[in-house]
Amino acid sequence: MALIELPTWAALAPALVLGATALVLFLIDSIEPEPDTTSPALLTGVGLAGALSALGFNVWYLIAGTGQTTAIELFGGQLMVDGMTLVLGTIVASVLALVVLASYDYIAEEPHQAEYFSLLFLAATGMTLLGSVDSFATAFIALELSSLPSYALVSYLKDNPGSVEAGLKYFLVGALSSAIFAYGISLVYGATGSLQFDAVAGAVDPTALPGILGIGIVMVVGGVAFKTASVPFHFWAPEAYEGAPTPISAFISSASKAAGFVLAFRIFTTAFPIDAVGGTIDWLLLFQVLAVATMILGNFAAATQESVKRMLAYSSIGHAGYVLIALAALTSEANADLVLGAGMLHLLVYGFMNTGAFLFVALAEYWDVGRTFEDYAGLAREAPVASVAMTIFLFSLAGLPVGAGFLSKYVLFGAAVGAGLWWLAAVGAIASALSLFYYSRVVKALWIEEPTGDFEIDSYPVGLYTAIVIAAVVTVLLLPAFGFATEEAIAAAGALV
Repeated sequence: MALIELPTWAALAPALVLGATALVLFLIDSIEPEPDTTSPALLTGVGLAGALSALGFNVWYLIAGTGQTTAIELFGGQLMVDGMTLVLGTIVASVLALVVLASYDYIAEEPHQAEYFSLLFLAATGMTLLGSVDSFATAFIALELSSLPSYALVSYLKDNPGSVEAGLKYFLVGALSSAIFAYGISLVYGATGSLQFDAVAGAVDPTALPGILGIGIVMVVGGVAFKTASVPFHFWAPEAYEGAPTPISAFISSASKAAGFVLAFRIFTTAFPIDAVGGTIDWLLLFQVLAVATMILGNFAAATQESVKRMLAYSSIGHAGYVLIALAALTSEANADLVLGAGMLHLLVYGFMNTGAFLFVALAEYWDVGRTFEDYAGLAREAPVASVAMTIFLFSLAGLPVGAGFLSKYVLFGAAVGAGLWWLAAVGAIASALSLFYYSRVVKALWIEEPTGDFEIDSYPVGLYTAIVIAAVVTVLLLPAFGFATEEAIAAAGALV
């Protein structure tokens, strides 16, 4: 018997806390709408309290085993809470806390800070809910709740033409992908007569309207490909990440990507199990093609960039390709728990190392250092602690054993080999080897190259520095804690499949 008996609706506490925090921030803005009278420290404090509270609920529920034996269903099965929901909630809340902390310094001189934080928490609410959807109706609503505030956040820097342009491009591609996703849902409903995931799987009849169902599934793939910045719906990512405030780039490239993948895991294991729809469309082959294309394009494009921020944007696309292996490798020979669990593990580790790398770029922007590799030359002499953290992030992203990125890639590629897709793991390994080239360019500039110009750092922003150090520490500590993280991720995946 549990020590504390909570009502069923309390299973949604992480999302409810994030939504309530957004409303509190709106209330603060309505009381003190002028930027000169609203304290940035107050907004950051409220935001941190909300993010850490959501993180606390997720960790508490994970340790207590909430929903992991039997999923908790709410609203007639439209929403559910299980291990996958809580792992995603942990990733989103962790990234959100780091971004809120870093934003204290990054937007200190910008207007409309309360709106910035409010939109951030609304987007986080939608991303958290994406982990608990069990119906195409709630999936579409949660997807839009996470996307619409993100469009505004990308274009937050109104005086920066690049930010406004990036927000417009992100919105246009997002609107197109939402239309494709919605149309795909309508075709699935037309073929099966249901929107709830398990009911869709039960109603699939490959002999009845196979063309409609197959087209619907392909369109649904397009919808989740946009959310995860996978080829061919990746075009928005480099522009959005480069033009957005850098903490927002970190948030979208980490938390939003994780939410999109968890949605995909739910849809294709629950609504479209390959045993049921294999006669209509082989989505395993589709995801294998997408995984290879995304890994190759993302890493080769990153290797040609001169801007560090744009390089990280293409690198993020490459990592989407790695996680796509978790769907591409769900073959009949695969250990489904291990394959999906490996995907969740990489998303967890990636959330910290990728967020930390983008926040280092935000730190460089705060100091007006510049954006190119050459501009970073000699920066380690002025900021050795942050440069050590950046080195950890980059080498861990490449898969070297300085952080948990090495283990998460090892488990992911090993799961692909176990599924009989050794060639897919080989492509991932080659792509990782290529990534070491462009990540090393940044490390070389920081520690070895001589500065090309004079720059002087006269202040060290506490919020940004603290967020970077925390992300680096967690990236390293996940190495000894990898066993616990693996156990939770595989258990969450096991409950799903």
